[in-house]
Amino acid sequence: MTLTAAFRAARETLCVALALFAVYIAGFGVFDSAIVSGAMVALSVLIAFTALGPERPGRAPRPAARLLHLLMAVVFVWLVWRWLGIMLEQEEAFVDISRIDYALAWAAFALLGYLTWRLFGIPMLVVYLAMIAYALLPETLFGKGLAWSQVSDRQWFSTNGVYGLPVQVVSTVVLVFIVFGAVLQASGAGDVLLKMAFSATGRIRGGPAHAAIVSSAAFGTMSGAAVANVVSTGIFTIPIIKKAGFQPKFAGAVEASASAGGQIMPPVMGVVAFIMADVTGVPYLSIVVAALVPAIFYYLSLFAVVLIEARKRGVGMTPAENRQPITASDWVRSLSFWVPLGVIVAVLLTGRTAQHAGFVALIAAWLLCLILFPEFRHPRRWWQALVAAGQTAAALMVIVAAVGLVIGIVNMTGIGLTFADAIRAMAGEHLFPALLMVMLACLIMGMGVPTVTAYLVLALVMGPVLESLGIPKVAAHLFMVYFGVLSVVTPPVALAAFAAAPIAGARPMETGFEATRLSLAGFVIPFVFVYHPDLLIIEGVDPVAFVWAVLAFALSTWMVATAVAGFEARPISAWERALRLVAGLAVLVPGAIVSAPAALVAVALVLLHRWSGRSTVGASID
Repeated sequence: MTLTAAFRAARETLCVALALFAVYIAGFGVFDSAIVSGAMVALSVLIAFTALGPERPGRAPRPAARLLHLLMAVVFVWLVWRWLGIMLEQEEAFVDISRIDYALAWAAFALLGYLTWRLFGIPMLVVYLAMIAYALLPETLFGKGLAWSQVSDRQWFSTNGVYGLPVQVVSTVVLVFIVFGAVLQASGAGDVLLKMAFSATGRIRGGPAHAAIVSSAAFGTMSGAAVANVVSTGIFTIPIIKKAGFQPKFAGAVEASASAGGQIMPPVMGVVAFIMADVTGVPYLSIVVAALVPAIFYYLSLFAVVLIEARKRGVGMTPAENRQPITASDWVRSLSFWVPLGVIVAVLLTGRTAQHAGFVALIAAWLLCLILFPEFRHPRRWWQALVAAGQTAAALMVIVAAVGLVIGIVNMTGIGLTFADAIRAMAGEHLFPALLMVMLACLIMGMGVPTVTAYLVLALVMGPVLESLGIPKVAAHLFMVYFGVLSVVTPPVALAAFAAAPIAGARPMETGFEATRLSLAGFVIPFVFVYHPDLLIIEGVDPVAFVWAVLAFALSTWMVATAVAGFEARPISAWERALRLVAGLAVLVPGAIVSAPAALVAVALVLLHRWSGRSTVGASID
């Protein structure tokens, strides 16, 4: 066996062990939080180091680099073992931690930083190093001036730093849903859903693009990673969208925008819903209900943009000969997806925990896939599903461990409160400028990291800012989630768009800007539910205000989408585009004095456009 094959076999075994451990924790509970956190982090680091390839793509991994990574992994596992021994000893009596142990903690920080760089790139590494530098630098250099041993003590030898809330929540709640999604993918349930999506949208203009939106919404809500969703479903949807007549950059942007939206689509919301429930103390079901209408709005806006683009490009319906009919067998096999989702909601309604709901849903999905997909009965498919889940889980655990250190330093230094004070001082008494600054900060801090990671950082730093402005807690945290998610389609670090670009044969940056255009509604929605909180159906909702918010957003979406595209039933002149854009944004302004006239103008523009179009057709006939 070659060294590469040995590494692959070891990595797959470790991935399966991590996935099974996550399932056991979800099903049978945490026996000791220190052991669970330590084991999860150690296993994940081992997997990550054995999976590292060459620094430059296209080059074969060198044996020396492989062995060095293995040595680094062994060192980190030993450091975790030493940490665990001290933590278990502290449960019995006071332990005097030596300066050698404090120094070893910094070795662990260095190894964690190296992995963060290799797995998630420079942006996350910059955040990681910047927080460490802020903690250590003296106040004369705008730091906090903390002792290095003090940082070691609080961020390594405790449950508030590396092994803090992010690691604990992901270990016990999130990972089982990653296994759940991997089982559905490996069984073939994803292919059935994709087929049903194409069939359901075949009679709509631009059907293949609409099918990509539907399928990506369904799988994106569980995957927890927009980039992974782009790669898994995009290889099927993007070529078909191009073949229908859309530009390559548009095809890639549709898949990227739809995959990003899966992270805000209930009931799973890319597993961020469960994290939010833990962070805010708001019940999970309340978060799901609040997130539902905005998520529907996001996807309806994508449908609208695709429909307008299809009209503009002259793309029609999917030809009848290319539509695959949905058979009774397809409907039955789709139960492997719908039944587990129903199980999640049903278990949560009984008052059980999110991890128990995930465990029961996983068992239901596995049994249904065994029954409905004969090819899944081979143990090799089970192995592949667990390997895929373990690889995703390991990368997520590495980044949340790094984020745990960042969050720990934020708590330790109080920089979050300082940042909040700075935003309040710059914005003064005006809410909108403060929201704009928070939006920009969320987009920047969310670049290059998974949704769960982005939310955890944002919730700590930005949460106090938004709540201090009088925004309801659920609205404040959903505001952060939206812009953390949208960072994956916003240049310069639009990871989901960049992943879709090579599949589409388009330029990455062009695809990123196109995905931003398609996702414009996503940039507006958070402002809408901040100013119109009835949209979230939270406590004390006013039915009249809710209906008005729905109608206003629908009208605004159409106005903005047609203005940006420069097309509705036919091309739109420059002056009308400008007027549509202004009216579309003004209709969302709180207060009837501005929104009511804007709505009348918007409706008048649509009617005028249709009437003048008929007049033109009539004149041409005469």
